[in-house]
Amino acid sequence: MAFVFSADEIFEMAEQIERNGAAFYRLAAKQFPAQQRVLTIIAEQEDAHCATFSALRRQLASKEKEDAVHDPDQEGEAYLRAMADRRVVDVSRQPKDVLKGAESFADILAIAVGMEKDSIVFYLGMQEMVAPALGRDKVDLIIREEKKHIVILSRLFGEQSPA
Repeated sequence: MAFVFSADEIFEMAEQIERNGAAFYRLAAKQFPAQQRVLTIIAEQEDAHCATFSALRRQLASKEKEDAVHDPDQEGEAYLRAMADRRVVDVSRQPKDVLKGAESFADILAIAVGMEKDSIVFYLGMQEMVAPALGRDKVDLIIREEKKHIVILSRLFGEQSPA
């Protein structure tokens, strides 16, 4: 059975992905004290994205909050949570598992950009699962926010490059 998700569920996922991203950056900040300030700022940006998505979710029309399919066992919700927790940003992996300690700060930023790109790919895939009547166009707002985050990270990366 194919699952179809509402925009409300997608925004719930976006909130979880942003919370996971913030946790990753905070863990990385502990591992890289010299870059703690910048990594904490990025974590705060993830927090801000989460707040943005939460606000957008509250603005959804009641029609967009309705379940798109009958799912008495909440398998769709479980699938969404699994995607957010493991496929995009896996916060169970410690930064030392991802970052072996020999990486430069530029390497950390490159990994972060990769995570943001993975988020965009995830949202593009999820966008196809949201029926137009249930708010597919709202998922585009999430994708635009993630693109902005890549721009911010890329600027930070440029600041780390030698002149």
